[in-house]
Amino acid sequence: MSREQMLDLGQKTLELVVERMESLPGEIAWEGEFRQVLEDLLTEDPPEDGRSAAEVIERAARDILPYATRLDHPRCFGFIPSSPTWPGVLADFMAAGYHINQCTWLVASGPSHMELVVIDWFRRWLGYPEGAGGLFTSGGSAASVDAFVAAREAAGHPERATVYMSDQSHSALSRAAFIVGIRRDCIRVIPSDPGFRMDMDALASAVAADRNAGLTPIAVAANAGTVGTGAIDPPEAMADFCAAEGLWLHVDAAYGGFAVVTERGKQLLRGIERADSIGLDAHKWFFQPYEAGCLLVRDQSTLENAFSVRPDILQDTVWGSNHPNFSNLGLQLSRSVRALKVWMSVQTFGMAAFRRAVERGLELAATAEEYIRASPVLEAMNTPTLGIVCFRVNPAADELDEETLDKVNRTILARMFWDDPAFMSSTLLHGTFALRMCIINHTTTWDDVRETLEAVERFGQEALP
Repeated sequence: MSREQMLDLGQKTLELVVERMESLPGEIAWEGEFRQVLEDLLTEDPPEDGRSAAEVIERAARDILPYATRLDHPRCFGFIPSSPTWPGVLADFMAAGYHINQCTWLVASGPSHMELVVIDWFRRWLGYPEGAGGLFTSGGSAASVDAFVAAREAAGHPERATVYMSDQSHSALSRAAFIVGIRRDCIRVIPSDPGFRMDMDALASAVAADRNAGLTPIAVAANAGTVGTGAIDPPEAMADFCAAEGLWLHVDAAYGGFAVVTERGKQLLRGIERADSIGLDAHKWFFQPYEAGCLLVRDQSTLENAFSVRPDILQDTVWGSNHPNFSNLGLQLSRSVRALKVWMSVQTFGMAAFRRAVERGLELAATAEEYIRASPVLEAMNTPTLGIVCFRVNPAADELDEETLDKVNRTILARMFWDDPAFMSSTLLHGTFALRMCIINHTTTWDDVRETLEAVERFGQEALP
């Protein structure tokens, strides 16, 4: 393409994206379509001669990208929403335009050093010591795989290995365990207590039973903000236990880890710095575009020992001990430049803005809980610690049975999908159906939260028998 064509198409794309962001508050938070409709719209043979690039861009903006959950909508409370910074969006554009493969120092020295800088920011925020390190990944799933590989290798790769996680843990952890060779019947799911934290007595009993049965416990996965309720497994107690038992402690902080940039978050996560590895997702509570996962380890050599290989084809990439290759720290050789979006965002806005944004999420969740507890229609089902509020419609005066409450609240969720601009999701709390709001978007206001709760109350009263 000519320079003029590239600039025109870039300007057109830029305008479409900015217009989409400006119009977002007036749109609905979720718009999906049935597969048959999209097949009729999109299924076709590739063109032999191509089409107008402007028309292709317009079609993508019209027929493809709108059919999705708008995770950056101020009333998107389902799953884990996030509103990315504009510098973060531009960083991904620049990284793609510069066409960088951040596999080794020789191939991408500038981006590699920039990733070292951002990783060190994270290290210091978490309280990790000098000598700790890590790398950016696609997300928490890949970070969990890398962590369990390191744990397996540190334990000597035993044949009858067992790992332990909570019944509140993300599915990525069990998937990571069997990817690295842990038998499915050796993945122990430990019950959680009434606060949805791992039951430490049950963990100790499970480890002891496995040792007596001739199995080899190697790792425990703790939660620093479960995706269901935001609950935090006890970091200090788990660190003490793992140290005494000689077990690798991995903390899944993909959801809640970036709360450490606030004083309240530091208190809630005290002890996380004792973990052997920590997974983080900057595309969640650090407001970055997907993908921006990260794994940190207390001792970077544990990753190097697990992943470092030196094939002949890469012999030219060895620059010496002071020039690290990120491909020796994880499962990827070819890697995109994921840390640039964090670096550009922090450089542009400063850490004070990020702290305020995280604190705002904590404040809105606490205010939502107060509203729910004061409501004659709603029942609070957790104490929000990290921005997630779980509740249901359950008027105290009606004394409804659990089967009826389940049906009523499932009906409410369906009504929210179709009849309200907000988007929310659900979970099961020890088997009980609960409505769930994750309130961490930095563009969300109290009006967004309050009016969504009012809609739930209204739909609830209509659905009650």
